[in-house]
Amino acid sequence: MAIDQGFVDHLLELLDPMPDVSAKRMFGGCGLFREGLMFGLVADSTLYLKVDKENKASFEERGLEPFTYDGKGKPVKMSYHQAPEEALEEVDAMLEWAESAYAAAQRAKVKKMK
Repeated sequence: MAIDQGFVDHLLELLDPMPDVSAKRMFGGCGLFREGLMFGLVADSTLYLKVDKENKASFEERGLEPFTYDGKGKPVKMSYHQAPEEALEEVDAMLEWAESAYAAAQRAKVKKMK
């Protein structure tokens, strides 16, 4: 799986108003990080955003699919769902969805620390 650097650059441009966002290559894809927390995942030129019980419904209501990979012959769903189309096209929409994903990443960190 090759990384579409142009797509990643486009995402970073949309996310520019959000402080401390960076992209890091990982597992054949790319992670989007803010202050050390991964809130986004890019795989096969698709953006997936972090979800948890507090924001998952807003993704599911729109039919946005989870990121799934093949784990020893069985599909494994991760806590990242596909970003809506408008988030890929306009800054305000991207920031709204990305902030929701970042908040989920923060809650996951707090939960892990307990």
